[in-house]
Amino acid sequence: MTVSSGTSVAEFRHAAPQPFNRLTMLAVCASLVLTVGCSTRRVSQPAPVEDRAGVSATPPAVAQLPGAENAGKPGFYTVRPGDTLFRIALESGQSPRDLQAWNSLSNPNLIEIGQVLRVVPPVVASAAMPPAASAPAKGVTATPVVPGAVAARPLDGTAATPAPAPTPPAASAPASAGADDITFLWPAQGQVIANFDEAKNKGISIAGRIGDTVSAAADGRVVYAGAGLRGYGNLIILKHNNTYLTAYAHNQALLVREDQAVRQGQKIAEMGSSDADRVKLHFEVRRQGKPVDPLSFLPKR
Repeated sequence: MTVSSGTSVAEFRHAAPQPFNRLTMLAVCASLVLTVGCSTRRVSQPAPVEDRAGVSATPPAVAQLPGAENAGKPGFYTVRPGDTLFRIALESGQSPRDLQAWNSLSNPNLIEIGQVLRVVPPVVASAAMPPAASAPAKGVTATPVVPGAVAARPLDGTAATPAPAPTPPAASAPASAGADDITFLWPAQGQVIANFDEAKNKGISIAGRIGDTVSAAADGRVVYAGAGLRGYGNLIILKHNNTYLTAYAHNQALLVREDQAVRQGQKIAEMGSSDADRVKLHFEVRRQGKPVDPLSFLPKR
């Protein structure tokens, strides 16, 4: 270190350490402040928390549609895209109102894809069971009587031939498959312009003029009268028995109401062109809900 000529060694010794000590203290304090500050920030900063709820939580169960537990069972139908309650009723040979009641539907126009509907009547509880046999009196032992074990004995004491065991009644013969078969009449007088085709035309088309009479093909009950089934226009469906129903579509006017009983040959509608390209009657015969060729059931012309 160089000392100026105007400064004595003693003065330097007393003066030089002062600025050196202040600078050193400032440096030490600054270092402590930085150290404490950094340490404080590290302590006060919370440790990151990993949210594992989305990984470990069980996904919520998918709500089941009404009747899902009956899917695939006989007598039930799973709704598919494009279905309506009216079409399902027609395909199953039932009344739309019955389907609505059996499935507790407040709005028949609101059914969902995948919903399972009952399409046969619910099982009605059978008649009450016969009362159980009364218990024998206390202290009395009841001995069952075996049928045929008691022989008739004449009064003169001679042995008698045991009576033969009663013959069980023969089982009743099952009802014939055609027990519900009926005779149909033509519902209109026009010419057939389209024949039955199971894939494209589920009935026949009969030509006519606007207002021509449409008659009931057989005795029955009106299970539907309205325009709720796309492609059929003003439609009437008659149920004749547990096997057959008939459908009358594209009418101009409907002359009967639902639940009304009609007689064979009764005028039920006037021919029209509702939801059709021309005036005609579309006529269907359905056997247990399945469309069949009406010409197989109508009289030959």
